[in-house]
Formats: sequence, structure tokens, C-alpha cells
Amino acid sequence: MTDNDNIILEDFFKQAAQQQIEDNGFTERVMQHLPDETYAKAHRLSTLWTLFCVIVGAVLFFVFGGWQVVVGLYEGGLRMLLGWMEVLMATAPTTEIPVNPWVVLLLVAFVLIYLPYQTGRKLSSVL
Repeated sequence: MTDNDNIILEDFFKQAAQQQIEDNGFTERVMQHLPDETYAKAHRLSTLWTLFCVIVGAVLFFVFGGWQVVVGLYEGGLRMLLGWMEVLMATAPTTEIPVNPWVVLLLVAFVLIYLPYQTGRKLSSVL
């Protein structure tokens, strides 16, 4: 843009900034009709309903054995992972895989153990 265009734009917006729009008390009327107590009551009821549902859900979770389902899923997933690793370790030397599976296992152990440890140390030194 040229300097002349900038001057024209500045003059246009300067005039628009000085313009006042009368609302004839519209803002006051709107503020008077806002539901202050109704909103607070609805928010309080919503919070109580959420708390009630969480408590009922937790009770039903333990009454109907939900914890055993979670433990079963965890154990099944762990067995599947260990079975996969066993098959990988047994078959890797016989295939043409260029990566040693023990190196991969050590790398995964490093990532799962050492990196969270370092992150925790750095966060504790900052705090």
C-alpha cells in the first residue's frame, strides 16, 4: 500500500471511532432481565446431579464386579503382550529381521523407566 492509502484508511477509522450509538436504555433493560438466581440454582442442581450419578456409578461398579472386569482386561492384555514378546524372541533369529529383539526390549525398558525418572527429577528441581 502507498502512504496515501494509509492516510485515507486512518481518517476513515478515526471518524468511525468517534461515532456514538445511542441504545436508549436497552443495555439497562437487558441487565435487569438476566436470570441471576435461576442460573445459580440450575448450576447447583447440575452439580448435585453430577455428584449423585458419580456415586451411584461407583457403587454399581463395585456391586456388579466391575473391578474384576478391569483386572481381567489388564491380565489378558499383559498375557497377550508377553505372548507376543515370546513369539518375537523365539522367531526373530530364524527370520530376516535386521534388528535384534533384545535391543528393542532394552530400548523399550529405557523409555518406560529412565525417561519418566528424568522428567520427575527435572520437575522436582524446578518446583
